[in-house]
Amino acid sequence: MSEPTDEPTEQAAHEIEKATVFGETPSDLPAPQHGMFGVEGTGDTSGYGGLVRQSWEPPAAQRPYGGYFDELVDALASAYPKFDQAVTKVVVDRDELTLHVAREHVRGLARVLRDDPALRFELLSSVSGVDYLGWEHRLHAVYHFTSMTYRRRVRLETAVDVEDPHVPSVTPVYPTADWQERETYDMYGIIFDGHPALTRILMPDDWDGFPQRKDYPLGGIPVQYKGATIPPPDERRAYQ
Repeated sequence: MSEPTDEPTEQAAHEIEKATVFGETPSDLPAPQHGMFGVEGTGDTSGYGGLVRQSWEPPAAQRPYGGYFDELVDALASAYPKFDQAVTKVVVDRDELTLHVAREHVRGLARVLRDDPALRFELLSSVSGVDYLGWEHRLHAVYHFTSMTYRRRVRLETAVDVEDPHVPSVTPVYPTADWQERETYDMYGIIFDGHPALTRILMPDDWDGFPQRKDYPLGGIPVQYKGATIPPPDERRAYQ
């Protein structure tokens, strides 16, 4: 009596090989999926192939926020007299606290987060940008703060529009924001007022446009050397 084995029989192996070559599916195998997110007829999943995502914005959180979030928000409200005018929404999503703030209060809130004894956010971990194309204020500057004293994190987020993309620089408060704000300016075109030297950091100084904006073209960009070009997405080879 032969030993049981998990190896496919010769006939099953032949069916699998045939399916691989001819694109067929054996009856005992699941149907293949075509394209990421269910997209068919294209190897592109950037949106140019017809993929459309519905915009979603996390709702404002209600108290109690949970964990240390209530204590943190209360301490910030106590230390910053204009808290109600500065903070437009509090969001708790995926166990992370985000304070949506008016742009004119960004630097003041950053200073209080750093200096108040009940907060002590000594480290500005990052400054980055987001482009929510189609929103009224589509360009968002996002700040991640870390308190090494209390082992806490908080995120500030402020929104501006393309016609007036100005936000106060927090470099005078956190010097490490210098290159982070430069990169956000370079990629998204957000202008940080009061920055000591707001110049491009990744792209050439004479580069036209901001590459990480959602309406920036993805292809056909002349390469600097040897005159080569990058073709548009719909002309590139699709790997199925």
